[in-house]
Amino acid sequence: MPSRTPDLPYPPNASESARLPRPAQLQQLPSDEELVEALLRLAVPFEEVNGLLATRTRLDRDRGLRTFFEEMLRAQAAAVGTLGQPAGLDRDWAAGTAGGAGLATLLFVALAPLARAHHRALGIPAEVTGSTLADLGRQLAVSRWRGRSGLGNARWLTLHFRGELFQLGRLQFQRTRPGVDTPAAGAGGADGWSLQLHIPDHCGPLSPAACDRALDRARVFFPRHFPGEPYRSCHIFSWLLDPQLADHLPAESNIIRFQRRFSPLERPDRPSAPEDTNPLKFVFGDVERPLESLPRDTAVQRALVDHLRAGGHWYVRGGRLPLPTGVPAVAPAVGQAVGQAVGQAPDR
Repeated sequence: MPSRTPDLPYPPNASESARLPRPAQLQQLPSDEELVEALLRLAVPFEEVNGLLATRTRLDRDRGLRTFFEEMLRAQAAAVGTLGQPAGLDRDWAAGTAGGAGLATLLFVALAPLARAHHRALGIPAEVTGSTLADLGRQLAVSRWRGRSGLGNARWLTLHFRGELFQLGRLQFQRTRPGVDTPAAGAGGADGWSLQLHIPDHCGPLSPAACDRALDRARVFFPRHFPGEPYRSCHIFSWLLDPQLADHLPAESNIIRFQRRFSPLERPDRPSAPEDTNPLKFVFGDVERPLESLPRDTAVQRALVDHLRAGGHWYVRGGRLPLPTGVPAVAPAVGQAVGQAVGQAPDR
């Protein structure tokens, strides 16, 4: 469940892309058989494979489409290892281009070897790399669950493939720059070093034990692999922190216990306006269905719907969580399987 980031400009124009480096060994996608293996390694659902093979064939046959693809590939490859740079990729990049269905997914498949090499150079365990990059497959599954095809937000995945975001168990942690990145403003204390938390969609219960393990791993991971970035806190902006949920859910539910970890943190660039579709999107997938037709199988589903039907609204709220320095007595194990259940709310 990614926290929303500001819309960023699309930087490379024709003259700029000509100056970008041509990344070695990234201009040729794998052959069909190897491409299938590459897709499955990134947790791409089987239902997507044949369509992506067809897209690769179109790339081979359409020189204009191939040029369009390679320009973006060079731009994204040049950004691997950077921090806080513009995404350079629209949410729905290539979706409106003739023959462009599936191009965004293939873009990240082509970037994966470079992303893995960057992780290896930092000493990042392969298990963490695998869990992090597998969000590509999860996002495709989420789009399908929501009734759409392709990637719903290609920009989001640039964080994973550049080395800005890492999945450590149940939570994702995004590196931020103090005093520069708007979401981190005021979150990290005097020096501003704060990791932005994200909750992966459809990845099992948001249990206290799972969150504890993820935070313990972060305490070890970031000092070890990014020693020049002294993160002392985490922050998050999510509907899960709306205090109204406490009026509808048991005090010992996973969501309410997750809320209690944080002290309030308001985001200066986001006014307190209702964001009713935000929780509906993550819990139900379809935000267009009438409220009375939505399922009521869980306490979370009932809470969201009943509050809206009573005339209430839901809000995205911010929170800050200290991340004390020091290494746990027993370093947590790395590499947990990525959950693949679709349609699972955090409290189930």
